[in-house]
Amino acid sequence: MAGVTDRPFRQLCKQLGAGYAVSEMAASNPRLWATEKSTRRIDHDGEMEPKAVQIAGADPGMLADCAKFNVDRGAQIIDINMGCPVKKVCNSWCGSALLQDEKLVARILDAVVAAVDVPVTLKFRTGWDRQHKNALNIARLAESAGIAMLTLHGRTRADGYRGEAEYDTIAAVKAAVAIPLVANGDIATPEKARQVLAYTKADAVMIGRAAQGRPWICREIDHYLRTGTILPTPLVAEAQALMDEHLRAHYAFYGEFMGVRTARKHIGWYVRELAGGEQFRQRMNLLEDCEQQLAAVKGFFEMQKTHGERLQYGLAEQKLAA
Repeated sequence: MAGVTDRPFRQLCKQLGAGYAVSEMAASNPRLWATEKSTRRIDHDGEMEPKAVQIAGADPGMLADCAKFNVDRGAQIIDINMGCPVKKVCNSWCGSALLQDEKLVARILDAVVAAVDVPVTLKFRTGWDRQHKNALNIARLAESAGIAMLTLHGRTRADGYRGEAEYDTIAAVKAAVAIPLVANGDIATPEKARQVLAYTKADAVMIGRAAQGRPWICREIDHYLRTGTILPTPLVAEAQALMDEHLRAHYAFYGEFMGVRTARKHIGWYVRELAGGEQFRQRMNLLEDCEQQLAAVKGFFEMQKTHGERLQYGLAEQKLAA
């Protein structure tokens, strides 16, 4: 979720019912801490609590120092990334590549937990590949080290995001440790969230890609778990207002030049399943001015009202009138 879960997006998800949202990966290498990218990634100014920073690296000492640096800057939770499957990250022996070396994993966990006085959590995968699943061992190491919570994605590193996530390993880990466990992977509907919780006995679910363009999935899942009833899709007017709020916060965070460009992916996710979404996305990607982008989005949602007062997903193949 690097490049997605920045402060404006996290804040919106929290407003819409997410109980917890973690920052993008912060590099443990101190030479990168002052870069523009890293500074943005650990910027929590004005963000709703709890403020959680995810750190990535392979050196126990550097990760410990990175944890202390972020706690000094206001982080209330430190999350260690051992789940990212991206080749660039794994080639640096970071992310899920660490799962190949359990001794190094133990040293990292011990070092980071000892370095800070806030909860330290761990995000990881079921193993390096399907022949080397070691989530149970990693979870036991984490519990012994004093890790406060685990988040487990139901795929190996080799799986990437292909195929379907499996939940048997998550259930086995939950049964083996006493610390809280969060289930992650392919949870895209309220019904799926309840099914995964019931099957794994996990304490919570974490949403990733399903929130891209649908941040209100957080409140939909929360409502369903509490009441057993499904919320209707948002009103077009509400979705337009939320998207406008998101974009304005995005521009303020990144500045106009970068903001209008990095907002394009978010806009594409918002409109991808709506009538005329793909045609609109292609036109919108040519705009290089924030106000033009906002006006185009407003016009798109005004046209959506011709299909009903609520968002009508599944109409992506239909073309809106010019």
